[in-house]
Amino acid sequence: MRKILLMGNPNVGKSVIFSRLTGVHVIASNYPGTTVEFTKGYMRIEEKKFEVIDVPGTYTLEPTSRAEEVAVKMLNDALKENDDNNTIVINIVDATNLERNLSLTLHLIKKRIPLVICLNFWDETKHTGVHIDKEKLEQILEVPVVPTCGITGEGIKELVSRLNEAKLSQFKYKDEERWTKIGKIVDEVQKLTHRHHTILERIGDASIHPLTGIPFAIIVLFLAFKIVRFIGESLIGYIFEPLFENLWAPLMMKLSALLGSSGFIHDVLIGKLIEGGIDFVESMGLLTTGLFVPIAMVLPYIVAFYLILSFLEDSGYLPRLGVLLDNFMHKLGIHGLAIIPMLLGIGCNVPGALATRVLETKRERFIAATLMAIAIPCMAQIAMVFGLVGKYGAHGLALVFGTLFIVWIVLGLLLNLLLKGESPEIFVEIPPYRFPYFPALLKKLWMRVLWFIKGAVPFVLLGVLIVNILYALHIIEFIGKLAAPVVTGILGLPKEAIGALVVGFLRKDVAVGMLVPLGLTMHQMVIASVVLTMYFPCVATFAILVKELGIKDMIKSALIMIVATLIVGGILNLIL
Repeated sequence: MRKILLMGNPNVGKSVIFSRLTGVHVIASNYPGTTVEFTKGYMRIEEKKFEVIDVPGTYTLEPTSRAEEVAVKMLNDALKENDDNNTIVINIVDATNLERNLSLTLHLIKKRIPLVICLNFWDETKHTGVHIDKEKLEQILEVPVVPTCGITGEGIKELVSRLNEAKLSQFKYKDEERWTKIGKIVDEVQKLTHRHHTILERIGDASIHPLTGIPFAIIVLFLAFKIVRFIGESLIGYIFEPLFENLWAPLMMKLSALLGSSGFIHDVLIGKLIEGGIDFVESMGLLTTGLFVPIAMVLPYIVAFYLILSFLEDSGYLPRLGVLLDNFMHKLGIHGLAIIPMLLGIGCNVPGALATRVLETKRERFIAATLMAIAIPCMAQIAMVFGLVGKYGAHGLALVFGTLFIVWIVLGLLLNLLLKGESPEIFVEIPPYRFPYFPALLKKLWMRVLWFIKGAVPFVLLGVLIVNILYALHIIEFIGKLAAPVVTGILGLPKEAIGALVVGFLRKDVAVGMLVPLGLTMHQMVIASVVLTMYFPCVATFAILVKELGIKDMIKSALIMIVATLIVGGILNLIL
């Protein structure tokens, strides 16, 4: 089968072009490094099937990060299998930044692989005073050149129709003259006309300058938090809770009566009846708590968070935040772009762990992954903590999230001090601000929500089932006795909380929910919420971290998590 590799610099719209060609929906954002591992899809041209691969973005074929290593390896593997010219490369170029993008183009020409050049963001050249003579560029490089706009689909039909014209370029140059040649090409094909700064460019300048950027960041993050909370609480209060209370609860009560209102099967499916009725948080049945927690308590906040995150991603604000925080982040052993895995980790730790690939060194990836796993609770857990501790107001929530923030900073300072190596400087392209394309934004939101439903609900149900079995077999009670010196002695929690710690490895949101019936004091709830966040990642994040860090570093990271949890939990128990 013939292969098509989509290659280009980070943040040139490869993933959008990939979606247009294959119909496969992928996450695309207005900042570099969105694609950290390749995505595969298929398309047909004249009855022939092509495998299309979205390769991680790279500026060069001399890799400096894990994502670039993946890109170069994929190209080299394709070259080895390309004896009969079955593989072609579509080189996606940002037409508004031709000079920088042509460096990779010339690297690809040297690799002697059939090439088509796609000038993406063609619509933006008209707004930015950039005029490119594409016929002249095609004549110089001797390969097809097609202008496109991935967001609207402009030019995609022409791109597909010209794929069979892909060919080896006969353009010659010496490596040491590459930038000189690029300069000459740009002089010949590109003209710039005078224009004034747009409002978005003025906002872009203000949001990256330290004097104005920090107040701007505080306002953006405060508004983001308020909007997430408003949307989440509205969805819960007006839609999900009424649905469960008015429609689902009567059905479950009828099923409970059919099952005799007690017994093992009843407890597994419905759970315990609280004062003769169903309590969707405390009953712990598969059809009650198992569905209510992920759908009615967590999903509304997931929808709200990913809506706001997608807006910030597609507008281009996140890399500016990274540059703004770069000096501070270096004190933690990571550079400013590490803010992206941290923010993605708030949605779910799994994409957060994958996003650490945007960092250049193994040391940075270790620090970022460890800090995220210890001190960044996912949105599902945050929603449950709000439900558990929120009734005590800002004081209780501030204790939980303030403690985690302090842990994040102190642990980062210590890791930066103790681990050998340096943190390289941040080299990130600042994309222009763009108004998000809402159909694409909503599609991305839907993909992430669907991913949460498919990934979280089975684990929640499994967690609830395991809890019921462990309680029925008195295993929780046995483990509780063994762990009593730590759980009750150091952390000051009742031994019954051990059940939540066991289940926390599967789903931390379920684990937090298990604390509700224990009658904990506010201080115990704060300690339990902090300990559940810090002590170990959930199983899905653990599997990704093993893959990203390797077994040896994952063991090291896990030991840091356990020791830090005991120290922080013990201190909280002493001072609260």
